[in-house]
This record gives sequence, structure tokens and C-alpha cells, in this order.
Amino acid sequence: MSHLEPIIEPAIEKAGFRLVRLRLMGGHTKTLQVMAERQDGSMNVADCAVLARALQDFLDRESVIDGDFELEVSSPGIDRPLTRLTDFARWSGHEAKIELAAAIDGRKRFRGKLLGLEDNDVVIQTPEARIVLPFKQIAEAKLVLTDALIAEDLKARKRAS
Repeated sequence: MSHLEPIIEPAIEKAGFRLVRLRLMGGHTKTLQVMAERQDGSMNVADCAVLARALQDFLDRESVIDGDFELEVSSPGIDRPLTRLTDFARWSGHEAKIELAAAIDGRKRFRGKLLGLEDNDVVIQTPEARIVLPFKQIAEAKLVLTDALIAEDLKARKRAS
């Protein structure tokens, strides 16, 4: 979790959105990447523009980031990152790629069907076995673009329109 998340997340929620991922990348000019969605999981170009304006006003007013920076606001996309424990339950039944910070039994990367949660652990079914991964050890995770995921996304878009 970024040190900026507790500062910026309330501004995102006040604008009517939910934070998916926040990244501040260095370089000559810093870039603040904000990935967000509406409460129903949708996010279109107009929503990105609304959130970008609200965040830019907030960041200018609060001087949260030192120096010059660029703000990038985007939707999570269909093959979205999984960043919160609830994401792994919400997307249960779909395929995911998970990378751990440290290897378990000599392995850091896993791909398989999400089976949900056991307490604070993520359960995944790989071709080899059912594996329980400690959530705190997950460095990066995202959904895999599959026909089932595309079909669910299309259904959600029809319901939203």
C-alpha cells in the first residue's frame, strides 16, 4: 500500500469512485497513476475525466506530492489487477495470475482458478493442486482475459446501460 493511499482514497470516494490501485512512479517528472471504478464496477472515459479533475483540484489544494507530477486516471480494464482481499472473493471462479513477494516451496508464480478466501488467505486451483496463498505475501495479481470474463463484462455493461 502506498503511503499516499490513505490521503488520496477519501478524495476518490468523495467523487463517487472506488480506488483499485495507486502508484507513484519517479523519474524526472513523477507520475501518479490512479486506477479506479464506480461502485458498480464500471468506469468510462467521461468518468476518468471527472475523477481526474476532482483529484487534480484536491492535489493542488492539499500539496500532497512535492514537485511537479503528472496525473493519470484509468479504469481497471477487464483483466484488472486484484489488490484487495475482497477482490479475490469477488472474482472467485475466474482465472488469475498471482506473483508472491517470496517463494513458497520454491515457487513465486501461480496461475489458476480463484476459489475465494480462507480467512485472510487466497485459495487458487492450479492444474496441479488446490493452493492456499497468504494474502500478505501477494506482490501482484490480476485476472486473466478469458471468454468467461469477457462474457461477464458484457453482461455487466448491458445491465449498466
